[in-house]
Amino acid sequence: MSTINTSNIFDQINRDNKAAEIKKSDGTDDNQMFMKLLIAQLQNQDPTNPSDTSDFMQQISSMTMVETMTGMAKTFETMSNSLLSSQSALQASSMVGQRVFINTDIAQLTQAGGALPGTVSLVTPTTSLRVSIFDQGGNLVDQVNMGSASSGERSFVWNASEDVPAGSYQIIAEAFDGDEYVQVDTWMPFTVNSVSLGQNGIGMKVNTAIGAINFSDVKQLG
Repeated sequence: MSTINTSNIFDQINRDNKAAEIKKSDGTDDNQMFMKLLIAQLQNQDPTNPSDTSDFMQQISSMTMVETMTGMAKTFETMSNSLLSSQSALQASSMVGQRVFINTDIAQLTQAGGALPGTVSLVTPTTSLRVSIFDQGGNLVDQVNMGSASSGERSFVWNASEDVPAGSYQIIAEAFDGDEYVQVDTWMPFTVNSVSLGQNGIGMKVNTAIGAINFSDVKQLG
């Protein structure tokens, strides 16, 4: 009685699979593992009591089902990333040209003698809150005294005098804690020139006159 050398057949299958060079982890590793287990089962079965062919067909069917589900999961992931990127791009495009408040101590006075709004963030109440404005040479230009203030966000406006030119200024907000003045966070307005998107819309940055700012450092629009 002639017999089929299954070992040679399986060796040939293995060589063909290696020649295909499918190396990405998209479910191929699982398929290869399944084939190795199936081949091992064939090679080690009892010749006098071979496994039922239907069992092998069922196993192959299961492998096909797993492969299909893996492919579907990959497709859904791609679709989800695409939708996320599209949504982020749409939101980003709507921000261009708008004014945003950024957590920084740098501000841009757009015209001589103009008004510059800002927001101060207080963790605790204070009996004295002041906002000092310095030019690029570190000289004190003006100061806004806001008096006592409770914790939370407090808005202010610096109305520059006519002799103060347009340009960049440093805005230092300080709250008196009972012993000394301590600097607190300020949020200053800038116009969004463009927006940079990270991978899949994550890590978005707004590009302003003072550079690229993480979206997490943006407090509000308008």
